[in-house]
Amino acid sequence: MRGIEFGTRLNQLRRKAGLSQAKLGEKVGVSGKAVSKWENGRTKPGTDTILKLAEVLCVSAEQLLNLSDNEKQISKIVITGGPCAGKTTAMSWIQNAFTKMGYAVLFVDETATQLISGGADFRFCASMRDLQLQMLLLQQAKEKAFAEVGKLMKQNKILVVCDRGAMDCRAYMTEEEFEWVINQINTSKITLRDQYDAVFHLVTAAKGAEKYYTLANNQARRETAEEAAALDDQLIAAWTGHPHYRIIDNTTDFEEKMLRLIKEITSFLGEPAPMEIERKYLIARPQLQTLEQIPNCECVDIVQTYLKSEDPDEELRIRQRGSNGSYVYFMTRKRRTNGIKRVEIEERLSQDEYISLLVEADPAYRMIHKKRYCLSENGLYYEIDIYPEWEDKAIMEIKLHDEDQKIVFPEEIDVIREVTNDPAYSNHELARIKI
Repeated sequence: MRGIEFGTRLNQLRRKAGLSQAKLGEKVGVSGKAVSKWENGRTKPGTDTILKLAEVLCVSAEQLLNLSDNEKQISKIVITGGPCAGKTTAMSWIQNAFTKMGYAVLFVDETATQLISGGADFRFCASMRDLQLQMLLLQQAKEKAFAEVGKLMKQNKILVVCDRGAMDCRAYMTEEEFEWVINQINTSKITLRDQYDAVFHLVTAAKGAEKYYTLANNQARRETAEEAAALDDQLIAAWTGHPHYRIIDNTTDFEEKMLRLIKEITSFLGEPAPMEIERKYLIARPQLQTLEQIPNCECVDIVQTYLKSEDPDEELRIRQRGSNGSYVYFMTRKRRTNGIKRVEIEERLSQDEYISLLVEADPAYRMIHKKRYCLSENGLYYEIDIYPEWEDKAIMEIKLHDEDQKIVFPEEIDVIREVTNDPAYSNHELARIKI
């Protein structure tokens, strides 16, 4: 069981028992700070202490460690990207890397390739819309089956890797066709996209590594390099807006590209710590109509509430994220380690869990409402936050894969200055009620 999962479980049981971190620490012979580190996933207690914790919290050690089958944590991720991006090789790297870390790694194979290999030549299908509907239904059935199989595995760390995900179909249809398809299965774009815990996009070799682009290693691939680059852009647009979306480009050689992918997945899974790197900028408020006309830009509504935390160095918040009545919910614990690196532990909540946590809102902070425009350009992922109370400015965050990554700003954005290290522009500070 990884530290994040243990910390979340311990936090839930401690709160249920009505104990503070200091009080729980006192009962098992450690400091409140030690309990805080356990709950943040930074460290884990030894076996003797786990037995003491289980006794104090009136659960078995197995329940504390979340070892029962019906409570097993399963992470589901997507590896997507344009043609000839390296997905096949990536699956081998993922298998090798995460099996060594103790994961049971399950692969949901690419549905389109499966059908083509079975004799379904898409060129002779009368309706692309109906074809994509059938592919999506098959995709969902396979993912459900693999998730159920994951529950049967002996390992406690399960990683389900989807070779392309449900939103890939959006790149092959008009918006009208896509809306028809999701209506047929009674879902929404938000639900379909955000059902995955993380999405990793490998950029096609046709963008930045043209001499390596080939049709020889995949019988289902028929695109020219120009078509592959265009399709890559469409896939990026299809997934833009996902809360954990990373783009792995071709700025390095292929081996380094694979290493960057493994690093991103490792960071997401919290092995050993879920480190996120970002830079933050104060920008002039952009023309929203201009942003909304960009194909690979998605807008989501966010409501963010800060909860009372017994650790002064920890930010604890819950968030509602989505649009048009379709939402997903998260709880996040955040601790900054330096100017642009931070440890961020995030777990998905049900709507009922989210609502029940609202009563623990910290009265010293207001609820934040904002619109977030997610934009994918230049191999980077930008998040532009529009606050209703600001008429002339906004905040833009850029997710990075390392601290020295070169930053290119979208031409639609007028940067005023960097505020990465300015606490006045953190959401936590913006939410503080000034007296």
